[in-house]
Parts: sequence; C-alpha cells; structure tokens
Amino acid sequence: MSVDMTAVAWYAVICGGLSALAPSFGGRGLRIIIGGIVGIIAATLLPAVRSTLGL
Repeated sequence: MSVDMTAVAWYAVICGGLSALAPSFGGRGLRIIIGGIVGIIAATLLPAVRSTLGL
C-alpha cells in the first residue's frame, strides 16, 4: 500500500489552519459544520492543485 504524500500534506495544511482558528468559531456544533465544509472544499480542490503542480 502506497501513501500519497501530496494528500497528507494538503490535509495537514488545511486541518492545521482550521485548528488554529477553531476557538474563534463559536460552539462545538458550528466548528463541526465548518470543519465538514472545509473538508469538502479541500477534497474538491486537491485534484486541481495536483494537476497545477504536475503531480
């Protein structure tokens, strides 16, 4: 099994940024919703980022 390091790095950046801002987002439910939205956006953008970088 091969690990795609591009995906790992991409989600590390996204989750790191989200966690840095999370305390200012309000309650737990709102943070879960925002995290889900960010995850969907990140998963949608990853193929475009990979093709732009030539990976």
